Amino acid sequence: MTHRFLICCAAVLLAASAAIVADESLRIVPIVRDDTVFVSFELADSLPDDVRGAISSGLRTTVTYQIELRMIVPIWIDRTIATTLVSVSDQYDNLTRRHALSRMVDGRVEDTLVTEDESIARRWLTRLSRMPLCETSKLEPNRDYYVLISARARPHGSSLFGWVNTIVGKAKFTFIP
Repeated sequence: MTHRFLICCAAVLLAASAAIVADESLRIVPIVRDDTVFVSFELADSLPDDVRGAISSGLRTTVTYQIELRMIVPIWIDRTIATTLVSVSDQYDNLTRRHALSRMVDGRVEDTLVTEDESIARRWLTRLSRMPLCETSKLEPNRDYYVLISARARPHGSSLFGWVNTIVGKAKFTFIP
């Protein structure tokens, strides 16, 4: 009975670790400046073919970034300091050949843009620069932190659970006031 229990635990841990393996295609740069933690990131490999196909077909396509700032806690569960959800949508109109782009942060529309330039639309969906994440007053001096970002595209394409279109990246830093 103990042997089966250990095998089940090992299988669950292996599956969980496979789901959260960091992907080098998501470049993350945390910046601490002016009493604020900012984050910039970019999907290096741009968009997968199935996502580009969905955009060009006229389907409303949304890339959602879940951004978490966590403090590293040795021999315990890391503490979440701040969480932000950024959704970037592209509604391509085949008749006018225009991309209607919108960016929402935590459910609020932050910016919109209409463009005919596909490279601008691609940058909107795959990059974010200097987004404020939290104030440094929430951080403890001389502690290690990391920014964890998971990116997921909708529509999900061919994956049953959407795992194929999920990319996770992580960047560590030490807060020194």
